[in-house]
Amino acid sequence: MILRDRPLHAGAALLLLAAVLEIGRLHILQAVEGRISDLLVRTHARSLAPDPDIVIVDIDEPSLARMQDAAGKFPWPRSVYADLVAGIEAQKPRAIVFDILFGEEDTRDRESDRAFNRALKGMNNVYFPIVRLDPAGDPQGVPVAQVADVLGLERGGSAKPDARIQLLPPQALDEEHWRRSGIINFLDDDGVGRRYWVAMPAYGWRLPSLPARVARGLGVAIPDEESIVLNWRGAEGSFPRISFADLYEDFGRKKRERPADELKDMIVVVGASAAGLGDLRVTPVSAVHAGVEILATAIDNLKNQRAMRIAPDYARMALAAVLLALVLAAFRLGRNAVETGVALAAVSAALFGAQYAALSAGLLLPVAVPLAFAWTLYLFGAMLAYLREKQIREQAVRLFSRFLNPAVVKKIVDQGETIESLSGKTRQISILFSDIRGFTTLSETRPPQEIVALLNRYFSRQVEVVFRHGGTLDKFIGDCIMAFWGAPLDDPKHAEHAVAAALEMEQVLLAFKRELDEADGDFDVGIGIHSGSAVVGFIGAEQKLDYTAIGDAVNLASRIEGLTKEAHSRILVSRETVDACHNSFTFTSRGSYKVKGRTQEVELFEPRAAA
Repeated sequence: MILRDRPLHAGAALLLLAAVLEIGRLHILQAVEGRISDLLVRTHARSLAPDPDIVIVDIDEPSLARMQDAAGKFPWPRSVYADLVAGIEAQKPRAIVFDILFGEEDTRDRESDRAFNRALKGMNNVYFPIVRLDPAGDPQGVPVAQVADVLGLERGGSAKPDARIQLLPPQALDEEHWRRSGIINFLDDDGVGRRYWVAMPAYGWRLPSLPARVARGLGVAIPDEESIVLNWRGAEGSFPRISFADLYEDFGRKKRERPADELKDMIVVVGASAAGLGDLRVTPVSAVHAGVEILATAIDNLKNQRAMRIAPDYARMALAAVLLALVLAAFRLGRNAVETGVALAAVSAALFGAQYAALSAGLLLPVAVPLAFAWTLYLFGAMLAYLREKQIREQAVRLFSRFLNPAVVKKIVDQGETIESLSGKTRQISILFSDIRGFTTLSETRPPQEIVALLNRYFSRQVEVVFRHGGTLDKFIGDCIMAFWGAPLDDPKHAEHAVAAALEMEQVLLAFKRELDEADGDFDVGIGIHSGSAVVGFIGAEQKLDYTAIGDAVNLASRIEGLTKEAHSRILVSRETVDACHNSFTFTSRGSYKVKGRTQEVELFEPRAAA
């Protein structure tokens, strides 16, 4: 394993461990997962329709206003419900389900309670809610065993016979009606109701929910689970509904205006959607979802056996592992962060699309948490890649700044070039050698410190010329400057730029000489240029690398510089350089010379700037 990949591998391993813990135990990100799933569920629900055999008799805002003359302010006398039940039962519904608590006797009008009980006499299809109160108060509650038969509680294998529990049963009704009651406690993990109880556990006992009671009364098999994930059908308000006041007033008319059999074989759920009655909940479908409609949805799901199934934890863990492995592989294979990010975004979109499609099959496949860990690894990998690239860029800047103009360095770095990418390349370049003449005489007449300062000043000016013409400073060889054009950046006019630099170097020399005393009149330079093929790259030890050119072309350029004194010229260039300049300068032939290492003589030229 490459050393630089260890942080990425370690990050992937830690994130995989964190994903397993989060999905299997911690659930810290459950709220985030839930919100994203809610959006998809809400969108999907709009394409579905609820069971048409379930109808809501709704205590809505108009009902509260219109019923004041007949029943007064809410809560109404129980005799109102007696009349309602009698009217509904006459139409032979399959079930009548109340989402209204009758938890206290009406001490002001006991006859009203008795009328309601008389109306219920003999009915075996009317269901009532129970509320499980705060478990903290259970020690002051009733013994579970004492109310188990009356409320139809189920005894589990670990049931505690002496357990006590606080419940709010329909105490306004005779106990014979309690047997068709069930809990309606709102079930949520993060303030959003997504599930409904089938049977709430308590001290080894099971408290059936009201929807489970209704479904069992309809002859439907009940899942052996504590709760179900609700499969929402339509937007809020999608269930068929009848205003309570409309139905109640029609039952009181001698001549009915509503159909006499509109509730035949229906499951009638009686509850309230009026905002003032406080039975509004937060669900994936709505932030103000009426409790009666949530109850109707639970009955729908159990009756039609279409509650949602949720993907098991191990499947989500496996998905997180696969996503982390893919992100890790992308970085290991050298994919850049942008490509990897685009690919991960595409995978994310595909997974959310799969999650949405799975809803049609009744499967809830939460993918947000696995994706969150994958994106975390991506961001970590992108940060490492950025830091690595930054380090490479800084290394390149440090190295190239010794040889190149800062503007050229920036261009090279922006192109993403590295030491490896610029090494070992064969290029067509022009090489320049500039050697000082008369240096020995100069060094004999001045102190060493002054000589060093003078040379530094001279070399600085000449290097500026090299950089200004786009050249690469190769090295200083004693009092000699070596530079070349055509690398590391391609330069089709490398010969022209090299000659132009040489001519300016000559002018800089003359200006420098004027600054010296007349005693330093022997101070001069010789400049040789040759154009040809050479190998260019970083050469040296790891501790010290030089960007240099090697090959016969370099040797010839050095030999040409050595011939400048013999030819009585400051600047000499080869025929190859002349041909590569394409008439950009005027060249004067200085004859042909024997050069060490070559059998044929080399024709040399002295350049002059074109008019």
